[in-house]
Amino acid sequence: MTDVEINHVGKFFGTLRALSGVDLSMRSGEFLAVLGPSGCGKTTLLRCVAGFEQIDEGRIALGGRLVALPGVHVPPHRRHVAVVPQEGALFPHLDVAGNVAYGLGRGRRDRAARVEQCLELVGLGGYGRRMPHELSGGQRQRVAVARALAPRPPLVLLDEPFSALDAALRSELRRDVRRALREDGATAILVTHDQAEALSMADRVAVMNGGRIRQVGTPAEVYRHPADVWVAGFVGEAVIVPLDGEAPGGRHTSPLGPLTLRDDDRPWDGPMAAVVRPEQVLMTHRRTPQAGRGVPAVVRRVDYHGHDTLVAFELADGTEAMSRMVDGPLVDYRPGDRVFVLVDGAVAAVPVGETVTRPVPSPR
Repeated sequence: MTDVEINHVGKFFGTLRALSGVDLSMRSGEFLAVLGPSGCGKTTLLRCVAGFEQIDEGRIALGGRLVALPGVHVPPHRRHVAVVPQEGALFPHLDVAGNVAYGLGRGRRDRAARVEQCLELVGLGGYGRRMPHELSGGQRQRVAVARALAPRPPLVLLDEPFSALDAALRSELRRDVRRALREDGATAILVTHDQAEALSMADRVAVMNGGRIRQVGTPAEVYRHPADVWVAGFVGEAVIVPLDGEAPGGRHTSPLGPLTLRDDDRPWDGPMAAVVRPEQVLMTHRRTPQAGRGVPAVVRRVDYHGHDTLVAFELADGTEAMSRMVDGPLVDYRPGDRVFVLVDGAVAAVPVGETVTRPVPSPR
């Protein structure tokens, strides 16, 4: 069953076009992340789906019911869509149970049981009598998610709900929220600018920029097969390498040496570039049998991140690239070191120049 249909939606603020031809569809129980930089239109899209903004073009249907057309606008309270805002927005005069129960009818016999069930889903079982000021920021966000889930809405919208939390808490909370949504069978849209958040939580990711959807796919599809140069650079680190021509055996020449394109990346007519992820770049201090085809380079910067290290280097022609290593403090490279680099494995290809967007797949 298709639960959300967004067809060619456009939105203007005066002369500013905030959304342009947005097409998205979701099946029931799916978790979709709308990923993009600040100002790309993702929050405007969420507000149009929720009913807080009226659309100027296209149509929106929820659960098979048309809720938005130009000149036709079903108000938010009749769409039965739950929204989890950035700061939780709990009622300070109500305890936790009162906040979660707010959207439940007072006559429901299972009211108290549903409140406790939702608190258990978000890891706050037994917290019902506490007041919001007694909770941490992460706990308040958990209560906000429980409140959204309580009435079993057809759609839950999450507007960057983890952005105000520290990194460690953010990672734990997004994992628990994803589990709670899955266990409750909720259909959800997450709006975020955080690539790691989108890739780790969502069933599919819609990458957005300039009011348009640039690509829709599973996290692996978007990362491994970006639609264009912009998506490749925004979703994770990437080295965009121009392809100079095709070498014998189907390999392509490039400043990083011969490159093999993935079998499912069909070449386009016209100039192409390869998308090389830093984890594909091997580095050695000297030529070895493994790096016998290595290209000489000079280390420019070493960034230690704990779980991995990014080593930035420069090729003889001025091309700058990176290698990701998981050895952490064992990585033995310093700025100025002369090294050899080699790309390991097949790489994705993207068109250069006019954007060629991959087709948007239907929900599976």
